[in-house]
Amino acid sequence: MARSKKDTSGLILDFINLNPLCSSKEIHEGLESDFGYATIKRAIQYLLVENLVTTSGRGKSTKYRISGAYELIRSINVKEYFQKEIDEREIKENFNHSLFRETLNKAIVFTKEELTNLTNLQNQYKENISKLTETEYKKELERLAIDLSWKSSQIEGNTYSLLETERLLKEKETAPGKTKDEATMLLNHKAALDFIIVHPSFVKPLTISGIEDIHSILIKDLGIDRNIRKRKVGISGTNYKPLDNEFQIKEALEELCKLVNQQENVFVRALFVLVLISYIQAFADGNKRTARIISNAILMNNDYCPISFRTVDSIDYKKALLIFYEQNNISAFKKIFMDQFEFAVKTYF
Repeated sequence: MARSKKDTSGLILDFINLNPLCSSKEIHEGLESDFGYATIKRAIQYLLVENLVTTSGRGKSTKYRISGAYELIRSINVKEYFQKEIDEREIKENFNHSLFRETLNKAIVFTKEELTNLTNLQNQYKENISKLTETEYKKELERLAIDLSWKSSQIEGNTYSLLETERLLKEKETAPGKTKDEATMLLNHKAALDFIIVHPSFVKPLTISGIEDIHSILIKDLGIDRNIRKRKVGISGTNYKPLDNEFQIKEALEELCKLVNQQENVFVRALFVLVLISYIQAFADGNKRTARIISNAILMNNDYCPISFRTVDSIDYKKALLIFYEQNNISAFKKIFMDQFEFAVKTYF
């Protein structure tokens, strides 16, 4: 039975991934299949056009290796990945500048099928809200805001339950046995969400000052330093080392803003913000919270459905981010993003 171009390309990518800097002849011989050499050459050209492989050398000396774009989107088995302990994993320990400058601005992050599904969900959202009164819409948005404040805080270790969070945000009733900081974290989330609802265009374009403004709201009265950090920071569970120079951090944030602002697709912009603000770790604390709020601001600014992350498992969320830190691979986190967008459309509106 004839194999599709996708099947052929997948086999070639797997081979190159295991055998970097190999020639087309070595790929043909190494696959040990019934593919003709001309078929292999055509498939390699397709992979080059799609920016999934890169070359070194010329003519008969041309060698092929996996591109950063393919490393970004290739499927990784999360369970298998974390079977290895932290010091056993082969990772990219240092901040990858080329990720911003060469990889992300060329990568095709979502497949056509994924984009079609997300677009259909967005169209469903638009149809749903067209049937709601202004009061009904605000009620649903408030419900989502409570869920987002709760889950975003829970990911950071907050122990308030969803019901306790609702009482706190609606009635200012603190939960017994909880710390003042936990209540403050939740109230700060509500304040940040209120801000982006009142000022929906503050992320258009995305700026460093805009990122800092949201961060300042989220960490108010929590004893966390404002503005870009000036000292090293470590991340639990990984040997990845974020930038430790204030000027390099600012440069990375500038590259982030430039990258996000030049993306035409709203889903890509929202996803990039989620992972890259966390990856840069520009602040002493509160980076992931800031990323979640600004990602939602981008969605809402473009009249897209916001995301609460309510059903995401906190450990799964952190593991997906660790894979991005260590491998610069977005596949696990992209799945979380898509699943949560679908959940939001079908649950709140």
